[in-house]
Amino acid sequence: QVQLVESGGGLVQAGGSLRLSCAASGRTFRSRGMGWFRQYPGKEREFVATIDWSGGRTYYADSVKGRFTISRDNAKKTVYLQMNSLVPEDTAVYYCAASGDSGSYFDKESADYWGQGTQVTVSS
Repeated sequence: QVQLVESGGGLVQAGGSLRLSCAASGRTFRSRGMGWFRQYPGKEREFVATIDWSGGRTYYADSVKGRFTISRDNAKKTVYLQMNSLVPEDTAVYYCAASGDSGSYFDKESADYWGQGTQVTVSS
């Protein structure tokens, strides 16, 4: 069992930065790939970034590549999403997810656990 709690969301102006954190509980965190997804109102949840169990391999959606950075600290059981150069189109609810295996890429159908989500709002 893995429980995920996101934090760090909020309101920011376009061009600004936010860092999301996802604190995990459970003994299997270190062996799981982790990821961030986001959801717009009335839309399907979409992939943002994922990271493998060691932190050595990452994947990003094209829309965030070069602006967002995913990382993890296994000692603290925490995964981060550093978001820079934010634009209004980044406004969404952001969800942390834990994969069913240790790999670096997974889609939302392969996620075993989800956090409750944190709202990110970027004003123009």
